[in-house]
Amino acid sequence: MGNFKRKIVQFTAAVLTNANLKGFIQGKIYKGNTKRICIPGLNCYSCPGALGSCPIGSLQSVIGGKNYKFSYYILGFLIFFGALFGRFICGWLCPFGLVQDLLYKISLPKVKISKRLQILKYLKYVILLVFVIILPMFWVNSVGMGDPAFCKYICPAGTLEGGIPLVIMNKALRVSLGFLFKWKVTILIINCILSIIIFRPFCRFICPLGAIYSLFNPISIYSYKVDSEKCTNCKICSSKCKLDIEVYKKPNSLECIRCGECIKACPQNAIKVNFLTKNKE
Repeated sequence: MGNFKRKIVQFTAAVLTNANLKGFIQGKIYKGNTKRICIPGLNCYSCPGALGSCPIGSLQSVIGGKNYKFSYYILGFLIFFGALFGRFICGWLCPFGLVQDLLYKISLPKVKISKRLQILKYLKYVILLVFVIILPMFWVNSVGMGDPAFCKYICPAGTLEGGIPLVIMNKALRVSLGFLFKWKVTILIINCILSIIIFRPFCRFICPLGAIYSLFNPISIYSYKVDSEKCTNCKICSSKCKLDIEVYKKPNSLECIRCGECIKACPQNAIKVNFLTKNKE
């Protein structure tokens, strides 16, 4: 029941985020007033259905702007949602997270990330620092504008939600396609293939938005708590965790997306959602 509830919330969030159906028909980007507002999850600004802006795209836009100014709105937005929910947003509200979840349901053998490769989880912090902050700030063109490097060179969500629909609906774009679009499609295809055999590879290793929210996981108002009096260290919660987290030891790991599978699996009912109360692990 818990997993079904999460899917309903995920689908609802994806539909509401991309409710401009006319944009898909016309092949045009919505540019109304709501585009001034960021949405919590990773959802491409250029998606024809998108009613809001992606916080990562907005952050790059401000950093790379010709007249760079510190954006209190975007920083405040990320701090607010991070401090309130942490990576709950990744697990419940992110449209591209839903895409990866659906791909993982395909019945093919799954691959468990070895402890040696767990170090790859730090790659998303490198991408956040280099592609979202440093390159847009310092790699500028002749008119003084910085490249939105993550969106332009990496983001598979942007390719799926924005690039491909716009190319399909616009002949002028189709005839002007070059190496960059092929590169982005290749990244998308690789991510989709990996998502079938590895649970959420983009979230685990690449996503800079997940990297930001993860920093708030240990202190967010929405958190998990393990009742030490009930917990028997049976490790069933950890065996059920698709992100290989030792939940009984660290329920508020930086990697946890609050999917709730550990809560469902615990035979002692020792793991609880700790919301609007003091966070204790």
